[in-house]
Amino acid sequence: MERFRNTKVAWATYFLLALQIAVFFWEVTHGGSTNALTLVQSGAKVDLLVAHGQWWRLITPMFVHIGWQHLLLNAITLYFIGLNLEPLYGSLRFLILYLLTGIGGNLFSFAVGASGISAGASTALFGLFGLYVALGVTFRENPVIRQWSRQFGVLIILNLGLDLFTPGIDLWGHLGGALTGLGLGLVTKVAQIPPEISNLWRIIIIGFLIIMALGLYGIGVVKV
Repeated sequence: MERFRNTKVAWATYFLLALQIAVFFWEVTHGGSTNALTLVQSGAKVDLLVAHGQWWRLITPMFVHIGWQHLLLNAITLYFIGLNLEPLYGSLRFLILYLLTGIGGNLFSFAVGASGISAGASTALFGLFGLYVALGVTFRENPVIRQWSRQFGVLIILNLGLDLFTPGIDLWGHLGGALTGLGLGLVTKVAQIPPEISNLWRIIIIGFLIIMALGLYGIGVVKV
């Protein structure tokens, strides 16, 4: 993995961290980060509002956090994973992947998750975990990266298992983020290296992700 590193600043990771901190500061100074009204005003996901046209609430929850512990855990995770993944994909591509995986997770949550207010970067972070799993396919001849891929696959499974017994955790958001990250990771170039799958499979995966996103949105609207 070292041969893909460069000296460029990982600006996308730092930008995302700065945005999370700025939004949290706004929450704290406008009623508190655990205040329901403040969370809604900050952009948390509220299924009823999404169904009534506020589609941007599938994006903004990635930057809203409930309590400083929530922010701290997600910020630390983003920092360390971002500094490793961003040089591989390039800053702009990494930023796009982060947002798309977060949207994918929030769509799953909207469609089949429990109704209510939800927020946090974990949908996108699970998407980054999914990207790590996909790296095991892209670099299948590299034993170190394949080992990382297996470790993150186990991490996803363990976390989802814990989610089942932890109240207030958005299990479907985490699962959706991981699946979206895996799908996008399989079709995205890494350090200018094309994915080791055929163009036909790339088209199939991209088409499936698009159809899945539209279907989940439709299911969520009907559910509400």
